[in-house]
Amino acid sequence: MAQHDLFELFCNDPKVQASLSDLLGHLERYQSQLVDSPSVPGISETQYKRELTDLAENRGGNLFFPYISSGLGSGSKVALRNGKVMTDLIGGIGVNFSHAHPEVVRDALLAAMEDSVMQGNLQHNHKSAQLIQRLCELSGLDHAFLSTSGAMAAENGLKIAFQKHAPSTRVLAFSNCFMGRTLGLAQVTDKPLYRVGLPPTISVDYIPFYDASCHKESIARSVKALREHISRFPGQHAVFCMELVQGEGGFYPGHRDFFLALIAEAKAAGMAILVDEIQTFGRLTSMFAFHHFKLSDVVDIVTIGKMAHVCGTLFKAEYKPNPGLISQTFTSSSVAIASSLRLLALLETGGFYGTNGKIAKLHRAFKMGLEALHKKYPKSITGPFGIGSMIAVTVFEGNKDHSLALLHTLFDKGIMAFLTGGSPTRLRFLLPIGGMTPSDIPDIMAILEAAIIETAADKKVRLC
Repeated sequence: MAQHDLFELFCNDPKVQASLSDLLGHLERYQSQLVDSPSVPGISETQYKRELTDLAENRGGNLFFPYISSGLGSGSKVALRNGKVMTDLIGGIGVNFSHAHPEVVRDALLAAMEDSVMQGNLQHNHKSAQLIQRLCELSGLDHAFLSTSGAMAAENGLKIAFQKHAPSTRVLAFSNCFMGRTLGLAQVTDKPLYRVGLPPTISVDYIPFYDASCHKESIARSVKALREHISRFPGQHAVFCMELVQGEGGFYPGHRDFFLALIAEAKAAGMAILVDEIQTFGRLTSMFAFHHFKLSDVVDIVTIGKMAHVCGTLFKAEYKPNPGLISQTFTSSSVAIASSLRLLALLETGGFYGTNGKIAKLHRAFKMGLEALHKKYPKSITGPFGIGSMIAVTVFEGNKDHSLALLHTLFDKGIMAFLTGGSPTRLRFLLPIGGMTPSDIPDIMAILEAAIIETAADKKVRLC
């Protein structure tokens, strides 16, 4: 006979379930107003502009987009406070699986009635324990430690590696990598602008990332650079931090041969291999990028975040840290943990992965649309680049000002994307895989084409 605790009995109470179904039905009726509608009821433009100004002033910086959500969304659609309906193709820079997915909302509603808003390292609830177990099972790694942000997950990963390989203190990373903006991670992130005014904390050496245009030469070049760093600082590197798909600059996938060649050298020199999956988790043709590249046997530590709805550091048993090294008051909110569990189930059973899974189909359809635009306007759009639901395209030959103008024109026409890189600047998309189908893409491409034409005319640049 199945056993249930008191809260589970509450969640399964027929009256509670009926109330949830009724509430979700009401939500669905309001969500239906977002379908094929450029606007819904909202506050006045005067009030909306005032709220935007107040938000910018209170947070101490300008807003990139005039965006304040109303809270109502469905799939790829979200309604702003002023009633404007947006198609969201960036999802908080990769955070969203879908706006208000009904199964995630149902679990989140129940979690909102739990005894505590936040879960912590000292006191876990049942869902937290389940989530940790599922992450271990799905990843094939032995342990998972939850945290409130991708930066904290990465910081914990670095601490685990440093402790295991003490007294080594140096880090290896790829050129143009992004790991975060904390004091430690700003040193690893290969962007000097993010370190202005900050004290040095970690010594980092960089290896060129994979160049698909010269496969063998790229591997040889990076192995040579790695050997030079090891020779210059013998025994001083504790960890090699690897993004398997680089987000900075516009989604550059690596290659298994490339990673294996470097990992062999790093392992021989006594380093941990840390894979940063804060952005890639869930977005390739496998749930984990290190599975996609078939690196399970050689990876020691993996960090996840963003679309997982929680963040965490996963690691092998031999990297289990000493007590007290990693500990956090908050591991995540009860709602986020329950949502993450549901999301993992949806990803695992929803047909998203494999060469003919939903992500691969979305990628192919989006790629075909962008390639068709390139044929029509070869001077204005080139690409696409990327992998899975991570797609980028170069517009107006990578000119930053023109790309930025296009981005805001797209926003005005109801599509949210984002920029990446500096030279060239690219337009990037992180598709909402849980709330989008290939049939949505033709309309998106039509709006993108109209935005390109309008921006080219405004900036007086050639289309073809």
